[in-house]
Amino acid sequence: MSEDNLIEKITENRLPHYEPYGWHHWPEHPWQAYQLRRGLGETQEGGGSVSEVFQAASRMIPGDLESWHKEWMHIGNRNWDRGCEEERLSHIKTAMNCYLRAADYYRQAEFFLTPEDPRRLPTFEKMEACSKKFISHLNPAGEAVEIPYENGVTICGYFVRAPFPEKRQPVLICMGGLDSIKDEMWFMQARGAVQRGISVLMIDGPGQGGTLRRHKVVNRVDTEVPIGRCIDWLEKRDDVDPKRIAVAGSSLGGYYAARAGCYEPRLAACIAHGAIWAITDLWGNASEDHGLAEHIKWVFGKPTMKASMEKARDFTLEGHLEHMKCPFLVMHGGHDVLTVSQAKKVYDYGKAKGVDVTLRLLSEEETGAEHCQHDNPTIGQEILADWLADRFGIDQKKLLSTSHNPLI
Repeated sequence: MSEDNLIEKITENRLPHYEPYGWHHWPEHPWQAYQLRRGLGETQEGGGSVSEVFQAASRMIPGDLESWHKEWMHIGNRNWDRGCEEERLSHIKTAMNCYLRAADYYRQAEFFLTPEDPRRLPTFEKMEACSKKFISHLNPAGEAVEIPYENGVTICGYFVRAPFPEKRQPVLICMGGLDSIKDEMWFMQARGAVQRGISVLMIDGPGQGGTLRRHKVVNRVDTEVPIGRCIDWLEKRDDVDPKRIAVAGSSLGGYYAARAGCYEPRLAACIAHGAIWAITDLWGNASEDHGLAEHIKWVFGKPTMKASMEKARDFTLEGHLEHMKCPFLVMHGGHDVLTVSQAKKVYDYGKAKGVDVTLRLLSEEETGAEHCQHDNPTIGQEILADWLADRFGIDQKKLLSTSHNPLI
């Protein structure tokens, strides 16, 4: 098992090379290298092309975040423009591919912008426009939705029904974490679920994506509240099986999902895609120059890292995980550059408290050993979705004999 906090370490090999956690493009700039690895992995799920990602990287100045933004925007705009033209020509599959690539390129372009940068929201909304174009051409067509939350604020999301004839389908609520957002969930969780007959609701909860950017709603410890609102909304649909609703959270979402699973009795299963035992164990001593400091402060709604970590003291599964009654999957990379020990803590505590918990730690040899399987999200989706399909009693061979949609 790897040590924690590898993200801060400069490798001896300063040339681009392969590490147990995947391709390491800029060893002297590990935070940028990590984000490039993330984007490179998502090409496997349609979030880019390998050639375009390396083309963009070759034009970036290592350590220069302006060149990072510029080059991702360049290939994002190129794919958006091509997608619009191909759609005009009724080349729908090509247009969908272009929109999906552009969405992830815009996500990358937005990533390192400061919260107050005037380019941030417009870039984010370019990404959303691409995602909405893509899901509109799925069959059945996906929906951009606004779920009532509180104080007149809504949780934004996308609902995509699995392309199979069963009227009332199981649903996976998919959410990211500190910086992953609903639009990225297609590459990390949702596509695999839909392929296995599980509809998906990809959301930006409090402190995430559009809910943070447009409504200034920061994160909260009791994530069972926003997840409960999502379940309320799902239960009103006639195409949802209310007895088979699950939640998955990636990265910090591993805490969000697990906390919801402890106190929302309507959840039939829970998945921590990258486990978090206690946030202060992870970032409690992080300084203002930490690679994610600006984002952490934004998400927690605090002016300093110290104040953010004071709020974060309550973000722990200790004293809570024993309340989880549904099956619980902890899926984690064995060489996760942020932490590996937190996954073991979650699993050990859950087992000791009688929780129906499964730990799946991915190795260097099989790949997928990075944080949230960013080096190989395909294997992550396969493990996650197969585990959930089994829990929901889905016979995949029988399912595929009823319908197969090549657009998925």
